[in-house]
Amino acid sequence: MRITFLGTGTSVGVPMIGCGCRVCTSDDPRDKRLRTGLMIENENQRLIIDISADFRQQALREKIDRLDALLITHCHADHVFGLDDIRPLNFRHGPIPIFASESTWRQLRKVFYYIFNSNHIGGGLPQVIPHTIVCDFEVCGLMVTPLPVIHGNTEVTGFRLSDGRSEIAFVTDCNLIPKESLEKMRGLDLLIIDALRYKPHPTHLHVEQTLAYIAELKPRHALLTHIGHDIKYADAGRDLPDSVELAYDGLKIEI
Repeated sequence: MRITFLGTGTSVGVPMIGCGCRVCTSDDPRDKRLRTGLMIENENQRLIIDISADFRQQALREKIDRLDALLITHCHADHVFGLDDIRPLNFRHGPIPIFASESTWRQLRKVFYYIFNSNHIGGGLPQVIPHTIVCDFEVCGLMVTPLPVIHGNTEVTGFRLSDGRSEIAFVTDCNLIPKESLEKMRGLDLLIIDALRYKPHPTHLHVEQTLAYIAELKPRHALLTHIGHDIKYADAGRDLPDSVELAYDGLKIEI
């Protein structure tokens, strides 16, 4: 299983428009953060979790020429507004299976109404095969367990993924992980988890909360993502335990 971080930034990205802070003006490439997305390659298949507003740029950078499945955590702009950019992949390979919760599908059908409107007349449409997540499922040779988490008043789905040898989980955009989901996140080789900033936030985990969850779950390794512009990569290591690191755009890991 190979993991690539397509983007590790918060909804406004880093640098943020109009900001002159030391992170937004940093020349460290690890401080340049496109909106969050994750690519997993397994058994010659390619799965992406969230298709961010920056997906076109990410796909060109990583030379993505095929997509076998897409998992959606929730229907916020920074996590789904790249959906139209699957069209060139559709032209070559046909419709793409997309997995999301029932509530996320309700929102996706509103935002992308034209995809599902049989009377639509206009340019090419993304071709999708909708799948509603109701329980564990298998895709791209991976067993996937949904992990419901709380993001303010929005339902978000995290994911635990297993290839039979390694166990990883991806949990973004949340301020609370319910006990039932926590129990499904034990015994991980890698935990990828939301850590927006140092200060508390009403709908996201901040670093102290994130580290508390990591201490409870005890994964072998943890990587922080969905990072804002008040966390500088070069400084963060001083504040993190040995088994915890900041992720950065383009980071690749073999599990």
